[in-house]
Amino acid sequence: MTDSSKPAAVAPVVAPVVVVVGSLHYDIMVDAPDRPRKGETVTGHGWAPKFGGKGGNQAVSAAKAGAEARMAGAVGTDAFGTFLLERLEARGVDRRFVAVIEGAASGMSVAISDSEGDYGAVIVSGANLAIDPNSLAAPDLWRNARALILQNEVPEAVNLAAARAARAAGAVVCLNAAPYRPLGEDLAALVDVLVVNAIEAEELSGLAVSDLASAGLAAEALLSRFEGVVVTAGGAGVAAARRGAPPIAMDALPVRLVSTHGAGDSFVGALVAGIASGIPFEASLQRANETAARHVSTPQS
Repeated sequence: MTDSSKPAAVAPVVAPVVVVVGSLHYDIMVDAPDRPRKGETVTGHGWAPKFGGKGGNQAVSAAKAGAEARMAGAVGTDAFGTFLLERLEARGVDRRFVAVIEGAASGMSVAISDSEGDYGAVIVSGANLAIDPNSLAAPDLWRNARALILQNEVPEAVNLAAARAARAAGAVVCLNAAPYRPLGEDLAALVDVLVVNAIEAEELSGLAVSDLASAGLAAEALLSRFEGVVVTAGGAGVAAARRGAPPIAMDALPVRLVSTHGAGDSFVGALVAGIASGIPFEASLQRANETAARHVSTPQS
């Protein structure tokens, strides 16, 4: 006979493991009425340091979405590197696999955000170019891993080594092909989900992307190389296509725009955390769309 007065045991919730291999940047954010044209000086009205790098931002987003996020990358032995490691830890990301490169400068960027909430940026990769591809074979990095997130702010040899290790571990491979660069077939063959914005979709597909419909056409065209494709079309919304499944188109959610900086990274981290959790693809896409909407309407620090 059981004691009905005792509460039933509840199984602990196990967070899905998402590995992020990629860039870490110390961002200097400058607020200005507009971005300068060539040869022009614009008077800004404020600046602040910010944790960044597409890899770092995506790891933080995945952690916020409920994943156990593990970051693999590199920083230098400087104050920027210390800042980046502290922020990773403070935001719930496992940073044990971030190498500290003696004598190297950490990656950094300068981003100018204008009065309309849009921005332009210059990155200096620094230690991100010194990530050792061989370090990505560490068994602890892949223990129980469900998914891998990659971007194009580190050398392709790093992405290729990470994708091979992820496949060996049975993890889903997501590539955010940003910023655009030609993509080798060896890496493309290992990618399960490609995420690109309108510009990157145009470069990879050869099709112009100006609205949600054309984003969907570009996504479908890219299915010749990838199992699944997501094209984020800014204020128009997001389109997705997968082999053997109906296409998906979602309008952007109405928001009061503060800044678009980091919006794509918040989208990717939330999308992959959802996929790793076993949430259906379309529902994961919807959650990512909502996450990006919150991001662009919230002041970032």
